[in-house]
Amino acid sequence: MAAPTFQPDTPAAPTAAVVPQVARGARLAALDAWRGLTVLLMLLVNNVALDWRTPKELMHAPWGGGATLADLVFPWFLFCAGTALPFSLASARRAGVRGWALVRKLLTRTVLLYLVGVVLVSAVAHRLTFGLGVLQLIALASLLGAAGAQLRVGARMVLAAALLVGYAAVLLLTPVPGVGAGVLEETRNAVQYLNQTFLAPLGVRGLLSVLPTGALVLLGSVAGEWARRTDGVPRLLALGAALSALGFAWGAFMPINKPLWTPPYILLGAGLGTLGLLACLLVERGGRGRSLTPLVAAGRNALLAYVAPILVKTWVLQGWQVRWTGRDASMQDALLGLARGHLGLWWGGWLYTLGYVGAVWVGLWWLYRRGVTWKL
Repeated sequence: MAAPTFQPDTPAAPTAAVVPQVARGARLAALDAWRGLTVLLMLLVNNVALDWRTPKELMHAPWGGGATLADLVFPWFLFCAGTALPFSLASARRAGVRGWALVRKLLTRTVLLYLVGVVLVSAVAHRLTFGLGVLQLIALASLLGAAGAQLRVGARMVLAAALLVGYAAVLLLTPVPGVGAGVLEETRNAVQYLNQTFLAPLGVRGLLSVLPTGALVLLGSVAGEWARRTDGVPRLLALGAALSALGFAWGAFMPINKPLWTPPYILLGAGLGTLGLLACLLVERGGRGRSLTPLVAAGRNALLAYVAPILVKTWVLQGWQVRWTGRDASMQDALLGLARGHLGLWWGGWLYTLGYVGAVWVGLWWLYRRGVTWKL
């Protein structure tokens, strides 16, 4: 999930004396390629159909088990939201959108993305649901990141650090009745207590996660800022290595944990996200930018790539009944059953999974070739 809300627009005019810039195509290709790879990984992780034979890296880690590839996809969406911010904000300033006009624009995008999230969660639940889902969290974290992105790079990093330290203090110092402070067990921790006691009754369970995820978006904005510069490669390498190392080091004292969005988990996600962005940037600047085009096609429509497959799965694949296997079954079960029946559990599962991801990619490629994007 940039994040769908803040997809980069036209880049700022070069100011070589102050901020060395790269060409438009290189910059946007690298950003969209990394976002596109994240989109495709999200589709793979969310739709893998291998049952007990699913590779561990495509499954979420058990509590206390660190982070797998599946655990890093969502942080990378948020990181991509941050990388796009310097471009979208520069475009807004160039168009004369400043001050309260910029505030209104950011708030409007936030509200629209939040509402899309409400519609999506409600469609899956088959009832109106106002809980905090994936897109709602991206909307709020991106708003926090956009506010912080008005600061200089150094101040952003300080703000991100303050958010993470403050959130760590909440995790470690909040007294939980009957448990005490500092307990981070799966069924006993400060986040669960605060959610159930104070936030769930208000319909905003998970709101605390905006603090660490907002920090993640801010760190992404720093990476996006340096990706704009022709001299940014060493900075990105240092940032990615430092954040990853800090995440691992902090992980020795606090678990790397996705459900709690612990600070070490945030730092690890930001560090690896920075290195992923850097890899795409090096490919582009090395004269092999055309090889990124399949990923760029997915990255240009990240919001649609997240929303449309969920709606199609809910309303069509799971909602329509067919008799392709001689009995009534959902279209999803029928397709999976046919694939497994002909190729077995392993290869049939992979055929269904990659066929699903491939079908979505074909649709995104078709839109990309026609210049169609869905932006809020």
